[in-house]
Amino acid sequence: MCLMQAGLWAATQVSRDHPPAGLPTEEDFSEVLTQVHEGFELGTLAGPAFARLRHSLGLAEEDYQAALGPGRPYLQFLSTSKSKASFFLSHDQRFFLKTLRSREVQALLAHLPRYVHHLQRHPHSLLARLLGVHSLRVARGKKKYFIVMQSVFYPAGRISERYDIKGCEVSRWVEPAPEGSLLVLVLKDLNFQGKTINLGPQRSWFLRQMELDTAFLRELNVLDYSLLMAFQRLHEDERGPGSSLIFRTARSIRGAQSTEESGAQNRRLLPDAPNALHIVDGPEHRYFLGLVDLTTVYGLRKRLEQLWKTLRYPGRTFSTVSPACYARRLCQWVEAHTE
Repeated sequence: MCLMQAGLWAATQVSRDHPPAGLPTEEDFSEVLTQVHEGFELGTLAGPAFARLRHSLGLAEEDYQAALGPGRPYLQFLSTSKSKASFFLSHDQRFFLKTLRSREVQALLAHLPRYVHHLQRHPHSLLARLLGVHSLRVARGKKKYFIVMQSVFYPAGRISERYDIKGCEVSRWVEPAPEGSLLVLVLKDLNFQGKTINLGPQRSWFLRQMELDTAFLRELNVLDYSLLMAFQRLHEDERGPGSSLIFRTARSIRGAQSTEESGAQNRRLLPDAPNALHIVDGPEHRYFLGLVDLTTVYGLRKRLEQLWKTLRYPGRTFSTVSPACYARRLCQWVEAHTE
């Protein structure tokens, strides 16, 4: 953790000292910068491309550096994920770090230009905002990779429930924490049975944006992503037309290309609050929503896994299906559980 902090501070200093200038280039997406430190080295992959993306989100490099650099330790937490990845949060819980396999990094970088273009076309997209990809090698050990992204669950102070939704049933139950426990769990599909998301007039926007984003992931041949959701009850002064809601368009997001004339822009109401891109306010609750885990490609490995699960779980739904089926099923789940 300390090595990650020191390495990220130095890596961000490079983008502060030499911010990308001019129009984006292919080299922005292929550049690899390796910085050698005492006892370890940290690589920054596609650094200029991610620096531009952070700028387009209105994220100041000095704030990014302060949150991820040395000072206060990251928060590490246990996950119910089967990927065996390690997960960290910056001390302010604004940024999320996750280790990745080499093949996941390769897929992410291959899709990065199209991902950036999708966010330019749809600035209010539900896709998680990826902020950096790095490698870490300690002494002569094996190189490990990790990503940095905006945390969907930020600010977390008043969040009461958290869910990871894939739209299926196999292995989609988490034993809830005992009443009164301080343990924070991310629950799954089967834990959500009998509940709904009440978005009011923003439901139509949400359903449309889910269609746009999952169609994009289907085009990338990606599956096994999750819709993260969290709930926060609104205070009385946060509800209704007199609340802090303001209407924004793509022009309010720095660096974004407004495409209203072509019909590609999908507007919505954004709350005047931190992390607004992942927040939707309903009549009674504030919902934190985002699509994460965007690096699993439907290749031979996943096709064989699908065949095995079909034999192992006849008549039941599981996560490993074709990207088209996966996208359609998750959108159907959202439509059935929103009002």
